[in-house]
Amino acid sequence: MSEPRMLHLGAFMRPISIHTAAWRYPDGTPDANFNWPLIKRLTQKLEHGKFDAFFMADHLAVPNMPADALKRSATVTSFAPMTLLPALAAVTERIGLIATMSTTYNAPYHVARLFASLDHLSGGRAAWNIVTSTNPNEALNFGIKEHLEHDLRYRRAREFYDVVTGLWDSWADDAFTRDVDSGVYFDPEKMHVLDFQGEFFESRGPLNVARPVQGWPVIVQAGQSDAGRQLAAETAEMVFSGVSDLAQAQRVYADIKGRAQAAGRNPDHLVIMPGAFVVIGDTAAEARAKKMKLDSLVNPASGIGTLSVQLGFDVSKLDLDGPLPDELPPTNASHTSRQKLVDMARNDKLTVRQLAQYVGGAFGTLEMIGTPAMIADQMQAWLEGRACDGFNVMFPYLPGGLDDFVDQVVPELQRRGLFRREYEGTTLRQHMGLPRPGNRFFGA
Repeated sequence: MSEPRMLHLGAFMRPISIHTAAWRYPDGTPDANFNWPLIKRLTQKLEHGKFDAFFMADHLAVPNMPADALKRSATVTSFAPMTLLPALAAVTERIGLIATMSTTYNAPYHVARLFASLDHLSGGRAAWNIVTSTNPNEALNFGIKEHLEHDLRYRRAREFYDVVTGLWDSWADDAFTRDVDSGVYFDPEKMHVLDFQGEFFESRGPLNVARPVQGWPVIVQAGQSDAGRQLAAETAEMVFSGVSDLAQAQRVYADIKGRAQAAGRNPDHLVIMPGAFVVIGDTAAEARAKKMKLDSLVNPASGIGTLSVQLGFDVSKLDLDGPLPDELPPTNASHTSRQKLVDMARNDKLTVRQLAQYVGGAFGTLEMIGTPAMIADQMQAWLEGRACDGFNVMFPYLPGGLDDFVDQVVPELQRRGLFRREYEGTTLRQHMGLPRPGNRFFGA
């Protein structure tokens, strides 16, 4: 008999809370995105709760939203991932460290070197979240006049992945002999010059960092469009999915796992983890009251700003008390998120203002609101219903929302045999049940 499935839990921590008004909550921390002592304490608390990983998203520009919304955004400033995560590696021992880096505005060699270094510094806990960037203002920060077209970004990302993983395989695991007597530091037969030449990139190599502890840092992908799902099926080991109901999640789960199998991969080596915005109370009524309090702190302009980001254009110029127009401006923003909101507005006959109110809190993601037992029930139902392999948890406000989850929900999951009581390994791959990839050039 096969062993019962266990949940994987990641903590989605940048923005430090996905809720637009988290920084205004009475028990919240207004400067949480840029508060090193708090982030260190929270990460150590997550490790105490045996979380698989701390997941840090990133953006290379301030949010692309109307000015009245932008001035209310707590995400205009935050640490760069590859500055923060090495610092967190030094004050933690087991928790995985996931960073987003864009394939559109970075060079493959740069990304390969940074993540290989983080994997060594952390003892094998690094993961790279591959994104193609959706904010057109990011292009302007790099002297590029126009954001690349959606499907072209994904084709480019696929080749970017090939270069990065090829560079990670530059050295055999035993290449560095460091023979003091002979004075030979490494075996040149165990160094590979990549000499990659593709449609978008050329990179000679080798990487000037030894092969990562995990072979490769874990590969994470969050795209939900057809191109994004295909990239995930071919490359990802963790998928951060953006689903909000069980039936939809089951379809996405089956689709991506099926694509992975068709690509010749073991679908069990691809862990699918939807984002879940979790609000906890001693009673269901208390949890709902917390959510209502949070939502009451969302300024209407913030909702309009968030909707503008999701739809890829400034919706403040529309008739806010009318429906979305039939024809929307073209966009290179996330196609899946946009279509979900368009379908919702039309099916539920929502005005632009009502749609903005819906996304103004937690971006319209999956919400779990209730007692610890109710949260555990829902997570168990999704796991056993083959809708997920775990969740990337989003906390409503900090530090209280995170403390409540670790102190109350984690023990409930552990009592049910759904979550680990102790880490069984030291690397993120071991936490997630992922194999260490072999070296394509040295057969080990």
